[in-house]
Amino acid sequence: MGVKTVTITRRELGAIALAALPSARLLARPNSKFGGVQIGINAPYSFQGMPGTADDVLKNMIQLGLSAVELRSQPIEGFCGAPEMVGRRGRAPQTPERQAAQQASFEALRKWRLSASMDPFKAFRKKYETAGVSIEIVKFDRVDKMTDDETDYCFGLAKAVGARAISCEIPLSLTRRLGEFAAKHKVMVGYHGHANITDPEAFGRPESWETAMSFSKYNGINLDIGHFIAGNNTSPAPFIRKHADRITHVHLKDRKMNNGPNVAWGEGDTPIKEVLQLMKKEKYQFQGTIEFEYKPAAGSDVMQELAKCVQFCKDALV
Repeated sequence: MGVKTVTITRRELGAIALAALPSARLLARPNSKFGGVQIGINAPYSFQGMPGTADDVLKNMIQLGLSAVELRSQPIEGFCGAPEMVGRRGRAPQTPERQAAQQASFEALRKWRLSASMDPFKAFRKKYETAGVSIEIVKFDRVDKMTDDETDYCFGLAKAVGARAISCEIPLSLTRRLGEFAAKHKVMVGYHGHANITDPEAFGRPESWETAMSFSKYNGINLDIGHFIAGNNTSPAPFIRKHADRITHVHLKDRKMNNGPNVAWGEGDTPIKEVLQLMKKEKYQFQGTIEFEYKPAAGSDVMQELAKCVQFCKDALV
């Protein structure tokens, strides 16, 4: 009797790998340090179209076997009782009434922040650490629009949940001020970049980060290697080698050169494997952070694609 050949598609392989994850890890704590390199995820942003509460993020990370995270402030603060923000989801028209409601919600959040105790955030840290997940970076929106007291609060929150850095997206000219707060709290700030290399206020050219770093030794780099390759058309590896001591974390994604699109890993021009192996060789301690931005193939979904990204990192490092 002949042997029947079974062909498994890439999509089916991803589904099988994902389906096997929960049962394989029922009793195991997640561990995504591969070859000495800590792999994490930008959450809840990378869980596109999925619920983004603190519990949802934690559940998804455990299912994927991820033990570290760049966690946005919203699920942390929401879990700890912050008022719900207006207009964070959807694309409703920005009418004067909606803008007024949004501004009122920002003010309510600011008031809550300035009266918040750090104790719930410490309990939040314990919740994640008990599950085996380390909160290494906290990302804040609109940090350049905050009062001094609110900015102090952000650094306090980051320290309370155990983060070693915060991340943000702000104009270059405002990094001098934030760098002063970072020095005061002795917590690094990683400035996230995109592919814009023409706007002097944007983080796209290597010189942008070098200028910010000249303002404060606590100003650092959240290097998105996909955006870097798309904007600069060259490998980010030399820049990483040059400034490794100031990198808070790198975002891992695949893009095409010349401002090309985000694509499935391995289909673009971003040297993800090269960067991961450099991190392993040099024993860099900053996190390799998965940031999911491409559209899943027909028949697949975000969690299946993320499982492939995790496996890609493991294969490159082990």
